[in-house]
Amino acid sequence: MSGEVLINLTPMETRVAVVENGVLQEVAVERHRRLGITGNIYKGKVVRVLPGMQAAFVDIGLERAAFIHAQALVPLDHEGPVPPIRTLAHDGQIITVQVVKDPLGSKGARLTTHLSVPSRYLVLMPQASHIGVSQRIDSEEERERLRTLAAEVVEEAGDAAPAGGFIVRTAAEGVTREALLADVQFLGRLWRKVSARQVAAQAPAQIYYDLPLFLRILRDVMRDDIERVRIDSQDNFLKLQAFARDFMPAWESRLELFSGGRPIFDLFSVEDEISRALERKVPLKSGGYLIIDQTEAMVTIDVNTGAFVGHRNLEETSFKTNLEAATVIARQLRLRNLGGIIIIDFIDMEDVEHRRQLLRLLEKSLEKDRARISLTGVTELGLVQLTRKRTSESLEQVLSEECPLCAGRGAIKTAETLCLEIFRAIMREERAYGANGYLVLAAPSVAERLMEEEAAAMADLEALLGKPIRVRSEPQYAQDHYDLVLS
Repeated sequence: MSGEVLINLTPMETRVAVVENGVLQEVAVERHRRLGITGNIYKGKVVRVLPGMQAAFVDIGLERAAFIHAQALVPLDHEGPVPPIRTLAHDGQIITVQVVKDPLGSKGARLTTHLSVPSRYLVLMPQASHIGVSQRIDSEEERERLRTLAAEVVEEAGDAAPAGGFIVRTAAEGVTREALLADVQFLGRLWRKVSARQVAAQAPAQIYYDLPLFLRILRDVMRDDIERVRIDSQDNFLKLQAFARDFMPAWESRLELFSGGRPIFDLFSVEDEISRALERKVPLKSGGYLIIDQTEAMVTIDVNTGAFVGHRNLEETSFKTNLEAATVIARQLRLRNLGGIIIIDFIDMEDVEHRRQLLRLLEKSLEKDRARISLTGVTELGLVQLTRKRTSESLEQVLSEECPLCAGRGAIKTAETLCLEIFRAIMREERAYGANGYLVLAAPSVAERLMEEEAAAMADLEALLGKPIRVRSEPQYAQDHYDLVLS
């Protein structure tokens, strides 16, 4: 498998696309007016304790107070039940916290006191004391080598190493002692600066912020199958080179300044793929399709055979469609950055072995995802349920806003429904005020129906009231909006 990373920078935003075998797999967008804050560390002040929720609100200098649960306030080595929040926090208390989830919708940022600072191969955890290894490294022999090596280089670094524990990241698989030692020393320098800011700052204040997106993606995404990274900004290309030279020298040769005549996101049709990622319906090559609906609490994905009728029987058709859907769903979760609870309604299959193969394929397809995923299997209703860690807004939430016509419902009232509502409104106003006549201002589709299909009903209503009813078409009105003027 071969991959590329495309980075598009403008004064307004940074966009990063991860392409594998010519197909877009992942998109990250960072608007410079509204930067993500996940990973940032703040010196905050507790402004309200909520005993009933075992939580507290903390002012970290944002528009809305952030939220922290009692579980995120207890030490990492705490055993037993979580103590009452009143014993952990009080109004006016100054605490150092880290954002684990950006503000989403009406919810404030989610916080923890369990701090972590990443580098290329390691994650520093100042409050911990152990050394762990990423679960994504399968080889037990390699895991043990890295655990031992990390302990040795921390001891070798001496005072240059920060106090605390470490997690060895997936990217460290096969890494040398020198590379790990450089990471430990880098984290030591960084943490000393953060600690100094922590002492000097007045709450609320930001004391650590993560790298900008175009550097962060180099640190977090680069792996052996990424053949090159193309960036279309000369100034930031130099910054990217300097970052790679200092922390990832083996990758510097893979960096490339893109100076083509067309926009960088026209490569591999990335721009078109982003537009398609905002649509509900996702076509499958077989003729089937997915319907993806995103709500505040969960995401539902429905698999349909569509035009695919197969060649043998219903079971075989369902099996083939489901297998194709499983790989596409894994890609769509990454591409759309969908998180939280995800429910997948695959096409029903009777064959137990087919269901087992489908789950295996879905699990294997999800392994490429950098987000933490928990696949809980099949529910009693035959639905596949999984959770994907949500730390930032989805692609749809970043690029879209609620429709002003339907208010996010995805549907509006029909012209017929509006006509009947208008008749009821006229009757209501007649009983209350007894006007001399009525003028209906409505959208063209509604006004046209009132004067044509509903003309007889309008005449009957005028005869019943003994008063004239006039209709005026207003092109600027939305279909489900109308006004009634009394004369």
